Amino acid sequence: MPIHFAAAKVPGRSPACAPIARAMVARAMERVANDNGDGSASQAANDQILRAALRHFAQHGLGAAREARAKAEEAFFAGDRQGYQWWLGITRTLDRRLARQAEMLSPNLPVDRAQP
Repeated sequence: MPIHFAAAKVPGRSPACAPIARAMVARAMERVANDNGDGSASQAANDQILRAALRHFAQHGLGAAREARAKAEEAFFAGDRQGYQWWLGITRTLDRRLARQAEMLSPNLPVDRAQP
């Protein structure tokens, strides 16, 4: 059975459309944004966390988000703020809902709870 490719039909992109329709579609497409980024982090940091999340997913499969959350909680209770943020970022990349639950631990974690 042959598979045929058919280009997506995007309104306003065909030559038969009015110039105003083409302009409106072009303007709308300029405003399209990736919902994974919040704009505050650098692109390099986003790429780094995405690569780490993909590697983590390759190792742990569908349970990768739960495993990352467990590592984030482990780092949180050990007082490792940097490790907590790292694993929380991986959790957020894989499963935002699970990351929100993990964030409820405490946004005001001291830098090192192990020291008196």
